Amino acid sequence: MGARCSKFSLCWWPSNIKSNLHDLSDNDDGNKNEKDPWAGFTEYNMDQLKLATSGFSPDNIVSEHGEKAPNVVYRGRLEDDRLVAVKRFTKSAWPDSRQFIEEARAVGQLRNGRLANLVGFCCEGEERLLVAEFMPNETLSKHLFHWEAQPMKWAMRLRVALYLAQALEYCSSRGRALYHDLNAYRILFDEEGNPRLSCFGLMKNSRDGKSYSTNLAFTPPEYLRTGRINPESVIYSFGTLLLDLLSGKHIPPSHALDLIRGKNFLLLMDSCLEGHFSNDDGTELVRLASRCLQYEPRERPNAKSLVTALTPLQKDTSVLSNVLLGIPDGSLSSKETVSLTPFGEACLRRDLTAIYEILGKVGYKDDEDVANELSFQMWTNQIQETLNSKKHGDSAFHARNFSTAIDCYTEFIDGGTMVSPTVYARRCLCYLMDGMAQEALGDAMQAQSVSPTWPTAFYLQAVALFSLGMDNDAQESLKDGTTLETRKHRN
Repeated sequence: MGARCSKFSLCWWPSNIKSNLHDLSDNDDGNKNEKDPWAGFTEYNMDQLKLATSGFSPDNIVSEHGEKAPNVVYRGRLEDDRLVAVKRFTKSAWPDSRQFIEEARAVGQLRNGRLANLVGFCCEGEERLLVAEFMPNETLSKHLFHWEAQPMKWAMRLRVALYLAQALEYCSSRGRALYHDLNAYRILFDEEGNPRLSCFGLMKNSRDGKSYSTNLAFTPPEYLRTGRINPESVIYSFGTLLLDLLSGKHIPPSHALDLIRGKNFLLLMDSCLEGHFSNDDGTELVRLASRCLQYEPRERPNAKSLVTALTPLQKDTSVLSNVLLGIPDGSLSSKETVSLTPFGEACLRRDLTAIYEILGKVGYKDDEDVANELSFQMWTNQIQETLNSKKHGDSAFHARNFSTAIDCYTEFIDGGTMVSPTVYARRCLCYLMDGMAQEALGDAMQAQSVSPTWPTAFYLQAVALFSLGMDNDAQESLKDGTTLETRKHRN
């Protein structure tokens, strides 16, 4: 039985696969992905950006694109027809051109599906401009506070929270843990209805800017004391956004915390959501918000733990974002949803515990079709040591000692005497448990190379791709895995 070659399979990737995995989520000037129209980082000149914005016409001002005066954001269209958001700073915002360029290039190195990525800049004379991907479906503020047709659905609110946490986790992992004035205007929706975090807030504070708005009720207490922010300040702002999502309005944290302490948290909930969420889910989100809003910064969770807490709360995970948001299909009109198997559903949810249990029950029965031709000399000299490595890896895997399992499985793989797609799958899951999504994707692709029609390899690719913010590719891998599993059961 044959299967088409996934675009993430080893047929497509060069042999030095692991050294190139960084390109999947981070394309910089030296690693341009031809399939990514935004690969690389460009220095534009003023003439190009004037042309793109019709001379910075007031008609092109985007009032709710995550920024407010005095720095203005314009909608623009480049000569190659790509839409961009162009942020033009005031004359005094960045007096040091070198500092501006260094900051822009640093933020421009980030590439992730959870961000409205920075793709270029302009620095001519006193002009300082940033160029980012344009998000056509407005802001969280618009959809949450100023909706017209329908209030934002509970499942979409949970998705916004998770995607934002994933964006913050990614930025933190790349050394950009500070985000300035995180609020509902900073969360934008792309053409597919997926929420993304504006990259503009990742720039260090310019001279005429402030890290937070003048509304002191929503400002982290440590910023009021010192005038400075830290990664924990960003978590505090995340907590205020959770309150926004819960209540459908911009409620002061002090008032919310009073309600929570009085166990009146249901009074926080948006009345439009009545009957559309469980009390347990509401309680979990309220509890998470209260943790983020702790007065002492050290008592707040980090971005990674936010992702861990929000992932199992997700609802309607197979429903596309544009459907939940109630916007036209756009580029997704030709895409179809698929009926996933239980393993596929676990991978879609990124439920690592469920994936772990399923892989543990299956064992090594899927290795039966993989030939391991060994000479007698190789058997006598090497096979026992190789088998011992696998045995020790399995023991660590079942004991949930994932770091040890990685080491033992690596010894087995590096031994080269036997090939096991299941070992690659188990090491892949161990990497995911340890937050190493790029390494996990490499193992999932290796498993596919060894066993090209094995559904598990495609499913695990999907989990890793979701973790890297590459949702469209992850959905394709899920579809491939389900198709292969359906054929397998039919045969």
